[in-house]
Amino acid sequence: MTSQKFSKSEAIRFGWNTMKNNLWFFIELLVGVGVISFTCNFITKKLTVGSGLLLSFILSIPYWLISIIIEMGLIKIALKFCDNEKGNFSDLFSCSYLVFKYLLSSLLYSLIVFGGLILLIIPGIIWAIKFQFFGYFIVDKGAGPIEALRKSSAITRGVKLDLFFFGLLLTFINLLGTICLFVGLFASIPTTMVAKAFVYRKLLKQAEISHT
Repeated sequence: MTSQKFSKSEAIRFGWNTMKNNLWFFIELLVGVGVISFTCNFITKKLTVGSGLLLSFILSIPYWLISIIIEMGLIKIALKFCDNEKGNFSDLFSCSYLVFKYLLSSLLYSLIVFGGLILLIIPGIIWAIKFQFFGYFIVDKGAGPIEALRKSSAITRGVKLDLFFFGLLLTFINLLGTICLFVGLFASIPTTMVAKAFVYRKLLKQAEISHT
């Protein structure tokens, strides 16, 4: 496979324009996600107060699963905008059937990155970049855990340094949103969310073309 290419400015511009054209949807979406997360977290903490370690772990499982489902839903919504479709609030829970695939992939990803960080940090950073799109392949293609990691490795070939700086740029944008009394996050989070999905789509399309 040849090296892939993408434009950081093009991705950010697409994310920004998408956010502006659908601002109220994203505000409602983020408020909804915040309410759901806060409620689930509050209930979980109430249930686990005074519980033993094992019981606390068991009672926390529903909260973790809901968080994973929402995370997949946000990826789904971002991808729909990249495909010139409108996202819906119901999309947040549309990937619930993939939760265990995503959970296993997340565990494998975390172990890989943690192992790399132990090896003088740099390998961990490289592997974090290399396998970062595993969730997109699960949501977009229904890929299994190993397949998702393998495909992410394939499409990031030759652009890991670009993806590293792109990640820093996304972090900086969200930092600016936080500095703006958190209100800016209603603009920065959708912008970066869609921009990353845009890059995934771009790299995937190039990879598919190179195989034809």
